[in-house]
Amino acid sequence: MTDLDAIRSDLLADIAGAADAAAIEAIRVRALGKQGQVTGLLKTLGGMTPDQRQAEGPRIHALREAVTAAIAERKAAIEAAALDGRLAAERLDMGLPVASAPQGSVHPVSQVMDELAEIFADLGFAVATGPEIEDDWHNFTALNIPETHPARAMHDTFYFDRTDDAGRKMLLRTHTSPVQIRTMASQKPPIRIIAPGRTYRSDSDATHTPMFHQVEGLVIDRGIHMGHLKWTLETFVKAYFERDDIVLRLRPSYFPFTEPSAEVDVGYTRDKSGRRVIGGAEPEGWMELLGSGMVHPPGIAACGLDPQEWQGFAFGCGIDRLAMLKYGMDDLRAFFDGDLRWLRHYGFAALDVPTLSGGVGA
Repeated sequence: MTDLDAIRSDLLADIAGAADAAAIEAIRVRALGKQGQVTGLLKTLGGMTPDQRQAEGPRIHALREAVTAAIAERKAAIEAAALDGRLAAERLDMGLPVASAPQGSVHPVSQVMDELAEIFADLGFAVATGPEIEDDWHNFTALNIPETHPARAMHDTFYFDRTDDAGRKMLLRTHTSPVQIRTMASQKPPIRIIAPGRTYRSDSDATHTPMFHQVEGLVIDRGIHMGHLKWTLETFVKAYFERDDIVLRLRPSYFPFTEPSAEVDVGYTRDKSGRRVIGGAEPEGWMELLGSGMVHPPGIAACGLDPQEWQGFAFGCGIDRLAMLKYGMDDLRAFFDGDLRWLRHYGFAALDVPTLSGGVGA
């Protein structure tokens, strides 16, 4: 039998002296590979007598375990040393000044969306979303808008030249009201949501664009009435414009999906330059802000709910218009022109967290 102590001593010395990963791998193959020295000793156990195997077996297995452990330890030490070397060589001085100031800004529409989500979250509302490519049932029929309603005309709606699997016409949604329908059809009351998002109508001038942003709100619960609607809108408008002297006026109106319906006007005063400013205990005039009303019973029934048990209110307004009123823009088309000068002036700092106290050039 080969002198195991001598083999052990030689192998452990070679392992301890290995300089890099390649050297330690070569020793592993020489000792533990298929033709390795220790592997050869293990193979001799099969030809020994029982007494010899009982005497030499534990010594050979102990040799294999010692070599295996030494190789693993040395390999870990080599890798740790290599990592320390890289960390020392690739060190980055975080105290150096940046090459340039941060570029880009938060678009006013994104800023207002964040503000809306923050305000309504405090009132217990969740944010709901839905597809921008809709079918005419969710966009019109379920909202009590019949085939003959002007909103379905080609001059107002972008239709696709195809239908869905149920044979319904496909279109770009004209409002976010379909999100209300989808929520009522998939979620049990009580429901409190806002539905912000992009909408599309064939219209373009200083205050209208073919694509614009809208937010709608929906509450479905038992015992809901106009008083709940008015309080919610007053709380929202005061929080958004950050003024307690906001005065709202509800005017009777007509919307197919609400009954009764009301246009909501906000009072304004004028500053020294004659510019209209939202707020004032004694308004000098009124500005239309949003539409609202109690959810029409057919709309509730269309979603599988009993209108005798559940009532609710809904409201909606343009996010772009809210941004214009709060931050002083006068042309909606500039929102989508991509003019860097406009974005630098009206945008919000990229690394700042949007807050309700932000403003022009924040």
